[in-house]
Amino acid sequence: MRRLNTRSDVVNKLGKERLEKIYDLADVYHCDNMERVSDDFIEEAGIERGNYDNVGQCRYSIPSYRDIGKVYKRLIKQVSENDNISVIDALLKVYNSFISPKIDDYNSSVYYENPSYIYECYRENQML
Repeated sequence: MRRLNTRSDVVNKLGKERLEKIYDLADVYHCDNMERVSDDFIEEAGIERGNYDNVGQCRYSIPSYRDIGKVYKRLIKQVSENDNISVIDALLKVYNSFISPKIDDYNSSVYYENPSYIYECYRENQML
């Protein structure tokens, strides 16, 4: 079941400690059913159903969660390296920045823009 929460709501509710656990054990979790693992963490963190529905609002084809994951992965990795911070700290910064809702607006073109452009927009805190 879709929970209809923004990415920032989810990562903030999960918290840094739980995110670090997920990251550290990703090689174990990826072998399990992704929905079950997600549901376990959602329940553990007490994440309630929200009302954010970027998929329902989309008028065009919806990118797969893997495609969107790659966009975020590249950005998070670049922020981590350039700011010399942990991946989890970079993840929290990215998902709580202005760029996350822009990437998640599937009626726009941001999610398939060049990774360096997305990073520069993030860095400048505005769309360029």
